[in-house]
Amino acid sequence: MTIRITWKRAILAALALGIAAILFAWSGAMQISASSGHWRITDWFLHWTMRNSVRTYSAFQSPDDPLDDSGLVGAAGHFRQSCAVCHGAPGVRPSPVMQAATPPAPDLAKTAVEWSDRELFWIVRHGVKFTGMPAWAAEDRPDEVRRMAAFVRRLPSMTPTQYRALVEESDGQSVPGVRPGVLAACTGCHGNDGGGRGQPDIPVLGGQKPAYLAATLRDYATGKRSSALMQTAAATLNEDEITRLAAHFSAMPGLTDIALPTNHPALRGDPARQLPACSNCHAPGKSAPILTGQKAPYLAGRLHHWQGEETVVDARKTADTMPTIARRIRVEEIDGVAKALAANPPRP
Repeated sequence: MTIRITWKRAILAALALGIAAILFAWSGAMQISASSGHWRITDWFLHWTMRNSVRTYSAFQSPDDPLDDSGLVGAAGHFRQSCAVCHGAPGVRPSPVMQAATPPAPDLAKTAVEWSDRELFWIVRHGVKFTGMPAWAAEDRPDEVRRMAAFVRRLPSMTPTQYRALVEESDGQSVPGVRPGVLAACTGCHGNDGGGRGQPDIPVLGGQKPAYLAATLRDYATGKRSSALMQTAAATLNEDEITRLAAHFSAMPGLTDIALPTNHPALRGDPARQLPACSNCHAPGKSAPILTGQKAPYLAGRLHHWQGEETVVDARKTADTMPTIARRIRVEEIDGVAKALAANPPRP
């Protein structure tokens, strides 16, 4: 007997299969518990699909320089807070609870070598559907992603001692009214002296205005200011802890609230570009943060970030004050501006 396949029969068959799938899902018979695991062929197919997808999209969406080794301390601190609970770390076991997920998070010390630099960047930035791997929390911070990808690249050869050196700097000090461990999480990146542990991407907090530090922590906690690292660190702080931490770091030696230098044209402003002088806001007695003596790489990085992507027209970029001003500074001027501010006065 020969069954003739017609368009009508094909459509009816497709509808019948669709209705059967919906009825199966409605029945609740579909096993979705993590404890049931996947069939072996399902597990293979999902991982095979994921690897093919990462290879394809990373080829087009990852930058040519996907790794940045200049800021491993900040990346390691974020890894300790957000990633080690699932993946573990050198000398640190992952949580058994998180390892009971389906699929369990891999040991990056073993699996990082399986991915290229561009693929690592893409996974860290975009995450993976149907797993516990989230996308990077700050979509507009590829600089943070590059530093995290560089940290993950080093995990296979990193010793427990090296890991602890990256994430810990504590001398047992405490701040009244701040929960145990909170200050240690701060000093792990910013140092006991608020100087940023010599890292170019971590700003000097010592001597900064306490009101500015407190406002910055609030902005990170609410997501108004973008940084996956700092948003995570500030999310659990209460208002009293924010005020006390701001006062603690502000009281340390570091930045000096003095008049800004004028030895760079962009610092003096340029009416032709509607570029105001930096001293209009960043000057003693005013509420804007202290810039004199701040790290040049950090200042340059912030200005580049505020300028936004070159492929996006200004009309589609934020109209907030600092991004608008930063876009009026020429790209080739940024390093000079940052160095002039950092050198006045020089930090010891």
